[in-house]
Amino acid sequence: MPYALFSHDAKLSKAYPTEADVWKIARRSGLVVDELPENGDLLPRAVLDHDYEIRPCDCEANEDPARNKAEAEREARLEPALSETDSRDEAA
Repeated sequence: MPYALFSHDAKLSKAYPTEADVWKIARRSGLVVDELPENGDLLPRAVLDHDYEIRPCDCEANEDPARNKAEAEREARLEPALSETDSRDEAA
């Protein structure tokens, strides 16, 4: 079953083959934040920002979750990665 990112009942992303695939897309998009647990644990846990959630979905007509995943991976490889030097230059 494919999965997508939702806000309330609105589907915000394309469908992807697995829930883990949607987590990767959400993380790259800056929608994942670290939350400190209230129960005393020391390690933060990753959660979706705002009211976003990942859940099973139906595909749109002619939508292929495997193709969506391949396109997202290709786009991620093409995105320029900021090096530590680039980050320092931007801060100056």
